[in-house]
Amino acid sequence: MSDDQHTSPIKTPKQLITVIVLAFVVPIIVIILLVTYVVGSPTAGAGSDAMTPEAVADRLRPVGTVAFAGAAGPRALQSGESVYKLSCAACHAAGAAGAPKTGDRAAWGPRIKQGFDVLSKHAIDGFKAMPAKGGNADLDPVEVGRAVAYIGNQAGASFKEPDASAAVKTVVARSGEQIVQQTCGNCHTAGIGGAPKIGDRAAWSKRVSAGVDKVTAAAINGHGMMPARGGMADLTDAEMKSAVLYMFGQGAGTAAAAPAVKTKPGGAKI
Repeated sequence: MSDDQHTSPIKTPKQLITVIVLAFVVPIIVIILLVTYVVGSPTAGAGSDAMTPEAVADRLRPVGTVAFAGAAGPRALQSGESVYKLSCAACHAAGAAGAPKTGDRAAWGPRIKQGFDVLSKHAIDGFKAMPAKGGNADLDPVEVGRAVAYIGNQAGASFKEPDASAAVKTVVARSGEQIVQQTCGNCHTAGIGGAPKIGDRAAWSKRVSAGVDKVTAAAINGHGMMPARGGMADLTDAEMKSAVLYMFGQGAGTAAAAPAVKTKPGGAKI
């Protein structure tokens, strides 16, 4: 047999060295190139860099949200019929506890003659067996007024349901003593600017003889160095009269302090 079949392609030591070097270097170069490619390419895995900021925010968005009723603004006021069915019908539909039955003209006639304001005040504040606001404290005064108009109109009245700007409210006026302590006493206690001192009978006797109405008018409009309404523009005429009566009583012993009166906004007596 011929020896040519076993001849190696490596003929010299130099060729052997070259083959050995290539056997180590080429794989290393390939590995380096693969590592560089993998590290330099953007990953698509589940890490924080796998999605855009918008996508991450979308993933973190809550499944649901909680909305509070009324947070966007004041609630809508109910109609008179709705309030009636919710809070008034329990008694007025059947006439329970002496409540006048809805639609009973004979029972409602005398009440309608009292006027819308009186009926509304009774409904808001409570009257005899009827609880305030029909027992529903959450009702707005306007809603109660609308219910009054609805019930009254079922019995022949021609009441107009109030809108949101026509709330029927009762304000307890400040007493004469409170007003004097709050504003009038600033001058009248020490007699500043010629103001008659509280308790000075000689100084107040002339004013008492002039009459409470005349002195009250001077207090309302201003007189001498005294500013109108003692410098408190929100004082009503009734409150000013109470303050005058209180000072009359302290200065001349002719009258006791006037009790507080109930008024509507603007000073009108109820």
